[in-house]
Amino acid sequence: MSCPLFDLTGRKALVTGGSRGLGKAMARGFAEAGADVFISSRNADELHAAADEIRAGLKVRVEFATADMTDRAAVAQLAAEATARLGGIDILVNNAGSNNPQAIDKIVDADWDRLIELNLNSVMALTRAVAPQMKERRWGRIIHISSIMGLASKDERNAYSATKAALIGMCKATAQDLGAYGVTCNCIAPGPFLTDLPGKMLTDAQKKTFADRTALGRWGDPRELAGPALLLASDAGSYITGTVLLVDGGTLCKTF
Repeated sequence: MSCPLFDLTGRKALVTGGSRGLGKAMARGFAEAGADVFISSRNADELHAAADEIRAGLKVRVEFATADMTDRAAVAQLAAEATARLGGIDILVNNAGSNNPQAIDKIVDADWDRLIELNLNSVMALTRAVAPQMKERRWGRIIHISSIMGLASKDERNAYSATKAALIGMCKATAQDLGAYGVTCNCIAPGPFLTDLPGKMLTDAQKKTFADRTALGRWGDPRELAGPALLLASDAGSYITGTVLLVDGGTLCKTF
């Protein structure tokens, strides 16, 4: 039996970075709850395959478009296209992002600028573009995907941690800007999730090291982020705003 509080029937969701990993898992979770979904990334082939996966067995619309989130004009075009093709955006998940580890004395300006544009500036631009329609309808859900690296950090994560921490500050301010209009804004801070990238890049020993840092002793499955995202995107989370939801398997609760 479904729970009406988590029902997204009739809602329209835009998920950036939705062609794989955490973005695809959240998009599928929204679709399973009844929402029509629009996903974006830079890879058209991945988007086509992901859209088929997300809509499989469901009676919802799943649309997609390529978008370079480091291009401010492309971000504006994405907002306009998703709005036109879905008939509005009720739920925005700012998930697109990247990481380029560099020590503080080795940072390359071009790499720093690109991460700031992708991880932070694009979030501001896309949120700015869709907020007016949410205000007009007096209902909206905005979710920024931050990271435990926005609350703690490690070596060579300067740009990444800076952007993920900044998302938390932006979230708190946005929640106050939009709260009177029935629009919430929250962050999710994921810990170690076994998406394609770490699955391919890390050795078994490195994977075990990360798993051992969690209280649960394992990596998260991307599907385990769908529930927290659904909470914040639905009426079940209507009184949650301006906060950070840690989904890290208990990583930050360990001190030793």
